Amino acid sequence: MASDQQKALLFGAAAAVRLILFTAFPSLPNLLAGRVEVSTPVTSFKRLQEGLFLYTHNVSPYDGGVYHQAPLLLPLFSLLPDPSYYPFATNLLYTALDLLAAQALVQIAESSQAVTPRLFKSSRKDLRWSSLAIAAGFLFNPLTVATCIARSTSAFTNLFILTAMAKASQGASITFVFALSLASYLAMHPILLFPPLLLLCYDVRVVKSKSTVDPLAFSVSHVLGLVVAAGGLLYMSALLTGSWEYLAATYGVRLLLPDLTPNVGLWWYYFTEMFDSFREFFLGVFWLHVASYMPGLTIRLRKQPLFVAVTLTGIFAVFTPYPSIADASLYLSLVTLFRHLFPLMRYSFLASATILYASFLGPAFYYLWIYAGSGNANFFYAITLVWSLGLSVVVGDSLYAALRDELDVERPELRGKEVTRI
Repeated sequence: MASDQQKALLFGAAAAVRLILFTAFPSLPNLLAGRVEVSTPVTSFKRLQEGLFLYTHNVSPYDGGVYHQAPLLLPLFSLLPDPSYYPFATNLLYTALDLLAAQALVQIAESSQAVTPRLFKSSRKDLRWSSLAIAAGFLFNPLTVATCIARSTSAFTNLFILTAMAKASQGASITFVFALSLASYLAMHPILLFPPLLLLCYDVRVVKSKSTVDPLAFSVSHVLGLVVAAGGLLYMSALLTGSWEYLAATYGVRLLLPDLTPNVGLWWYYFTEMFDSFREFFLGVFWLHVASYMPGLTIRLRKQPLFVAVTLTGIFAVFTPYPSIADASLYLSLVTLFRHLFPLMRYSFLASATILYASFLGPAFYYLWIYAGSGNANFFYAITLVWSLGLSVVVGDSLYAALRDELDVERPELRGKEVTRI
């Protein structure tokens, strides 16, 4: 079967699965949209509907204190029929988002930047999965499917992150900057992906260009492009809402964490128990912790900028204030680009078992706490710690594998030998 036919079959099957689930189980979207593992205060489709109701009735969507998402989502969804009565258009939109994200993932895989970037050629570069296999892992990942069915706005963020990576791996500067500005506009933390993706885009341009590319001019032009694109989106939002109040209701909520609705992250329980006098200090510490990984990883793994960007998505899935399974599905799908690192990873079984363990017991513990009344918040927070542990093991183990792969290239005589810390 030709590659194009296989791709059409894969994408058609993925679309069919989603549309069948939407149609055969009409109550499933609302059920999943109410799950704290899938929807958060800043990605919930139910909260989007609340903001859309206020917007269509000429009331500020942020007056109710419920809607914390980007203003430009509102005119998009106002064009669609009411999903309570005519859900097909909305369902089709979310299905298309997943298919477009998978297409971006295919482009990333076909660029070969995961195994043969400009400054590094892995000795295991022939060990890889096909781009369609990687796309299939994303499209049929239960976490991705659940995010789509719940109609979480994380699907938009994931699409723009993957598009930014795809365009950076192709050296397409304008679309890379615009896609990353959209992702940052929606979720704020993707702005940390800019340095490694800028290096990736620069490396690709150097390889493709027949003339010398000035790194300083290249960096300045892209930084200015990102500032202009992000500023334009913010200004359009101010025109739409009539004021700048949306900044506090969207990005302020992410920065200051006023909504402590439970989720799969580490912040909510900690700040529920936090004394008010220490709250500002630990907010700064937690955000500094999230941001501190980017400079070190970008400098140390300069030769593998795509790997740095992928690793940062894993860190976001663990350490951002309002993570969901959508963030984990994005990271786990991107990790498959680095098939050549899997033989070097030491704790694959532990990480897989931990993530599966938390996936099955998480809903049970939440039920025991909220509905059965036979547990408390510690039940659910304990299982979210296990979930974060599993993702952290994948992040740490993949970092070890990447560094070991570099060592095997730089010091071939050490290949296969144990590395010990002295």
